[in-house]
Amino acid sequence: MAIKTPKKIVEILNQYIIGQDDAKKAVAVALYNRYRRMQLSHDMQKEITPKNLLMAGPTGVGKTEIARRLANIVDAPFVKVEATKFTEVGYVGRDVESMVRDLVNEAVRMEEKDEFEDIRGKAEKEANKQLVRLLVPNPVKENKNNDLMDMMNMLRSFDGSNMNDDNNEEDNVSDELREKRFEVAEKLKQGLLENEEVTVEVEQAPKVNPMAEMMGGLDMSSMMSNLMPKKKVKRTLPVKDARELLIQEESRKMVDYDALYQKAITRTTNNGIIFIDEIDKIAAGNKNTSGEVSREGVQRDILPIVEGSTIQTKYGPVSTDHILFIAAGAFAESKPSDLIPELQGRFPIRVELNALTKDDFVRILKDPENSLLKQYIALLKADGIKLIFTKEAVDRIADIAFEVNQGTDNIGARRLATILEKLLEDVLYEGPDMEMGEITITEAYVDEKLKDIITNRDLTKFIL
Repeated sequence: MAIKTPKKIVEILNQYIIGQDDAKKAVAVALYNRYRRMQLSHDMQKEITPKNLLMAGPTGVGKTEIARRLANIVDAPFVKVEATKFTEVGYVGRDVESMVRDLVNEAVRMEEKDEFEDIRGKAEKEANKQLVRLLVPNPVKENKNNDLMDMMNMLRSFDGSNMNDDNNEEDNVSDELREKRFEVAEKLKQGLLENEEVTVEVEQAPKVNPMAEMMGGLDMSSMMSNLMPKKKVKRTLPVKDARELLIQEESRKMVDYDALYQKAITRTTNNGIIFIDEIDKIAAGNKNTSGEVSREGVQRDILPIVEGSTIQTKYGPVSTDHILFIAAGAFAESKPSDLIPELQGRFPIRVELNALTKDDFVRILKDPENSLLKQYIALLKADGIKLIFTKEAVDRIADIAFEVNQGTDNIGARRLATILEKLLEDVLYEGPDMEMGEITITEAYVDEKLKDIITNRDLTKFIL
């Protein structure tokens, strides 16, 4: 991926996020500083730590979206966690180290995805060979030594001596069967059998152990299952779906997972981004009583991770020295200075995000690449309906959203989603049964559909 300068990063962020120029500039510089660091000597790299950011601003103004888009720009591992979900040491619950383990899991997923893409051609070739054998199986022959053969096959599966079974099978088939398989292979190449059903055996998905999180991320049942033969399950699927399952299975056989895990750890330590939301909710206060989880205690548990420490994960130890931390909160009932001084010092870059205006709402509705209006237009296009919003209607929607925010809890741009869902409720309901046509949303239609919300202030508190 080409290196992006701070200006280029801001340009990309502008395609999705309206306003908040100071925040965009700050995160762009913090991101580019990572590239600068990697150009230095190894000794100097160790000395330069990321300049973590603390974003303060009302809900729904773009804090999370800025961080998420930032990670997408550089294809970096990214996790979003809520500070309120953590408990201090000594209490049963989610410990703060789990944020690092989650980040490594995401890095492993990204590395695996990259590896799978690189070897997809080889894996697809093997998957198609398997499909041919499944579509044209060997004739079933009576075998008096089934139990003995099954035992031998199991032993070969452990020592790898069955690696050439496929070739041996092809050598032992009759000319007639070989010719039939050749014909089926040609049809597969031409895409003529995509909807044919085939029964495949795939590895059973591992079950998630909810207690693993409380054991430092160590899942003993998963570790034990790795020592045992994989349990297979049969599934009957169309060829096109079966092929994807087989490609995944073949890819896993080809990948060197020890090397992949090491790459994932390197990717985590150099490029990882952890977004800690609702940090204002754990600001120190006087609301704690004896026996309850201390907000300040959670802060002190987070502190060493942000400062830089080594966390044990199931893939190996991970250093947090160069992970970028972005904390955010509304700080409506507290302020950043209410955090413990040590934690404040670990977020040297402070950015305040502004509340959204009516003009911001208009731009949010129309301008971004993924704007809400474009999303609804695309959804109804699937029903053959052309949805059109007049300029006056858009202005009115923005005006109503702004007024409702002012009159009730201010939830920022999220208010637009709730207003639009109410506005287009009938259109979305009737859409699948309507004839293909065109629907124009006018200012009068907006006023008619939302008149109860506009006139009855009590109703606005339910539009959440």
